[in-house]
Amino acid sequence: MSSLATKLKGRSELGVALLLGAAGGLVLWDAAGLVTPYSKSDPVGPKTVPYLVAGLLIVCAVMLAINVLRGGHGEAEGGEDVDLTHPADWKTVLPLVGAFVANILLIDWAGWVIAGTVLFWGSVLALGSRRYVRDGLISVALSLLTFYGFYLGLGISLPAGLLEGIL
Repeated sequence: MSSLATKLKGRSELGVALLLGAAGGLVLWDAAGLVTPYSKSDPVGPKTVPYLVAGLLIVCAVMLAINVLRGGHGEAEGGEDVDLTHPADWKTVLPLVGAFVANILLIDWAGWVIAGTVLFWGSVLALGSRRYVRDGLISVALSLLTFYGFYLGLGISLPAGLLEGIL
């Protein structure tokens, strides 16, 4: 093993620092490409926040790298009430992924209310609930509440899909 590899052994957090630095550099590069018209009424401009985020990401990356190189390291997860020796529960994870994928595939065609109902109902079923009717009604209610919450509260129109003209 080379001397550099020996020095870096057990310092995987440097990968996180590298990722943070790369994300900061990407945000900085993208912010530099923003084209903004000159305005006397807006002294801050739309580039300020991306530059601030990029700077903070880069500063965090540098500080994390310095900490790791000085011997600092993150603590392993204690898993308060979770047995970390058990493998992932794929019987739960795969149906949850299926509910999210179904939401993605349905949202444009069927609309948010139907896709959201499938997402919420599929999630509770995957997590073990067996009260199908109650969970279905709650899922429909959550979808309708979020649909109208976005529309009335935020002014954002979610896709109505098949229910266009009804909602």
